[in-house]
Amino acid sequence: MIVSRPRVAILGRFSKSASAIRYSAVLSARELVELVWAAGGEPITFLPVRDRNWVDAFRHIDAVLLPGGGDIDPLRYGGERHPEVYDVDELQDQADLDLATAALAAGIPILGVCRGMHILNVLKGGSLVEHMTEPHRHTVQTVFIPERAGLGVTGEISISCYHHQAINAVGKGIEVTARTSDGTVEAISIEGPAWCSGVQWHPEDTWRTDPTQLIIMREFIAQIG
Repeated sequence: MIVSRPRVAILGRFSKSASAIRYSAVLSARELVELVWAAGGEPITFLPVRDRNWVDAFRHIDAVLLPGGGDIDPLRYGGERHPEVYDVDELQDQADLDLATAALAAGIPILGVCRGMHILNVLKGGSLVEHMTEPHRHTVQTVFIPERAGLGVTGEISISCYHHQAINAVGKGIEVTARTSDGTVEAISIEGPAWCSGVQWHPEDTWRTDPTQLIIMREFIAQIG
């Protein structure tokens, strides 16, 4: 008997160039989609567009993964654009926020990764540090994950970080479940009808050598009813 994999929507990211096709692209990171596959899911990339009927799309989708990417326009959370803010795209922002809004309303499991966690925080009225004094780029850190985080792992784990922004004011209804020693928010959850979590780090960076990251993605997939 063939068992179908649960379908995980990933909103594509705009890229200015892609050598294999010679033009700009809409893409999903290969390591991320292969991690979803390894965890038992079927990753499906959606084109960022305006006014998509996500309710209709959810008839064929079981979960939503909000991936990493460029920066959210600071005007969306009452900030000003720092010189280090990059790859801002109004359509990308709106599509991410629309998808997250629809998924929360529909009670579909959500996992936000890096920018995806920021999207959830901004959606809930929170703000971001536009540029950290000491960015966490190409950095491996350790963080303690409590059981209440609901990530399928507990205790101290290693995390691969690549970000120059972080959560500042925490959005309404968001619980911070993990921080690094310098106070940076590394994991959040949102209480609701379905599982919803965000992580600041990139599980896709190290999942092939660190089983903990695969466990986290499997926990996300396991939330699909």
